Amino acid sequence: MSASSFLKALKAEGLTVVEVGAWRDHNRNHKGPWGPVNGVMIHHTVTKGSARTVDICRKGYEGLPGPLCHGVITKDGRVHLVGYGRANHAGLGDDDVLRAVIAERALPKDNEANTDGNRHFYGFECENLGDGDDPWPAAQLEAIERAAAAVCRHHGWNERSVIGHLEWQPGKVDPRGFTMASMRARIGDRLG
Repeated sequence: MSASSFLKALKAEGLTVVEVGAWRDHNRNHKGPWGPVNGVMIHHTVTKGSARTVDICRKGYEGLPGPLCHGVITKDGRVHLVGYGRANHAGLGDDDVLRAVIAERALPKDNEANTDGNRHFYGFECENLGDGDDPWPAAQLEAIERAAAAVCRHHGWNERSVIGHLEWQPGKVDPRGFTMASMRARIGDRLG
């Protein structure tokens, strides 16, 4: 999917999209391939404040340059596009999980980190402290659902193509505060 198709798919799903800078060409493609892309990964940011969160996800930080995702979903339900192409969001994860995503079947337990996820996943970072107490507003949860569904709809994928970072890489806990099973059920309902 091209950057223009990505934008069009998100808007067609009813999302409010904010284009941040030259997002279409902001990527890490010089560090390795992007694609084949096989799924969507959901994260929480461990940050507070929408402007600061978007800035960090666009620029990155020392030791991890941006973009850190493709879209940042803030608490108000807006999707801020910060990059397109390879992004530093998934890291190394489990090849068995990738095979399950591709086959759209139940996920095995992630128990190794041997596969480059930045190559294979669209990434959405969601503004949340990730402490289990920071609330997930209804508008934000709906935006996560719609953003993931938009990408799945474009590619002809079902909800099993959407995973959380915690399902990909051992030791990760994000997103914390809702279950990926409940989010996949919502996405499945939306895809109909």
